Amino acid sequence: MASSISASLFPSLRFHLTKNHLSFYNHRSRCEMNRRSFGVKGIVASGVSVMASTLNVEPEPSQGLERLPYKPDGYNYWTWRGHKIHYVVQGEGSPIVLIHGFGASAFHWRYNIPELAKTHKVYALDLLGFGWSDKALVEYNAMVWREQVVDFLKEIVKEPAVLVGNSLGGFTALVAATGLPELVNGVVLLNSAGQFGDGSKEPKTSEESSLQKFILKPLKEVFQRVVLGVIFWQSKQPDRIMSVLKSVYKDSTNVDDYLVESITRPASDPNAREVYYRLMTGFMLNQSKYTLDAVLSELSCPLLLLWGDLDPWVGPAKANRIKELYPKTTLVNLQAGHCPHDETPELVNKALLNWLSNLTPEEAYLQTV
Repeated sequence: MASSISASLFPSLRFHLTKNHLSFYNHRSRCEMNRRSFGVKGIVASGVSVMASTLNVEPEPSQGLERLPYKPDGYNYWTWRGHKIHYVVQGEGSPIVLIHGFGASAFHWRYNIPELAKTHKVYALDLLGFGWSDKALVEYNAMVWREQVVDFLKEIVKEPAVLVGNSLGGFTALVAATGLPELVNGVVLLNSAGQFGDGSKEPKTSEESSLQKFILKPLKEVFQRVVLGVIFWQSKQPDRIMSVLKSVYKDSTNVDDYLVESITRPASDPNAREVYYRLMTGFMLNQSKYTLDAVLSELSCPLLLLWGDLDPWVGPAKANRIKELYPKTTLVNLQAGHCPHDETPELVNKALLNWLSNLTPEEAYLQTV
């Protein structure tokens, strides 16, 4: 059960399972979408100035980089649908919105925010259920985070931005870009979550018997709660977190107390255990309808892939497959693991800023005509 779930939409769930035993203005649309359905089907992205390019970048140490100060109480808060949402904002210029992965927070962009903020207005938000945002008791699915990011663009950013996401945040960036194309100038994926497949196929269902409905199903839920409760407790222990992070960072230099604290602190929030249970049993077991093929076929804004080729969960084959679905994608290969933005921040910052410098409104417009 653990391996089949974690290998699908969110490989980073192995953080919890495998290692624990088991843009409102009148701008022309940059990311046009058939709004008749969310059936999000493949990507029409471009490499902007460097078309269909592939770069190979070797890692360098990140010593001496400015780091976002850790604040136990967080930075800024925005009320969304009655829930408190945490975000960081720094700098001035064309906006960038950074979206973290499963189990992480805005603090995971600690080495990117200060550097990017020298030339851009940088936002980093915590998705609902994660980080310093509320652990709301809602039914979690891709649409919840999509709507959160779309509303964040409308209410806080208020102008076209580039969405940047790692792992779960990458998939969230993609679906959000299809939800509000006029406010998205481009998308950047770092070892994105998401599975390939035909999301239009309806899963086979059969009528439940009385035995299944009244006896087996309740017993299954009790068993899941007990097992997942144990896993949740184990997965929030600092030593366990440190061990798992070191397994997915090729260079574990940046796996430090700051990073571990930014992960363990939210896990002690009220409702954190229940949110974990809902994510694992509700969302993760019903995510096959949201496929990369579906999302990518409805997207037409420029796409950049910053890919850690040494990721034990999401290797280079996935990046190559995304590029096959849309050959104009720009792909930058990095000798890093699952979180290249934190492991090799200098290289990620440099590649991202170089791509952004070529991403003019005129060029983004040309991708949609």
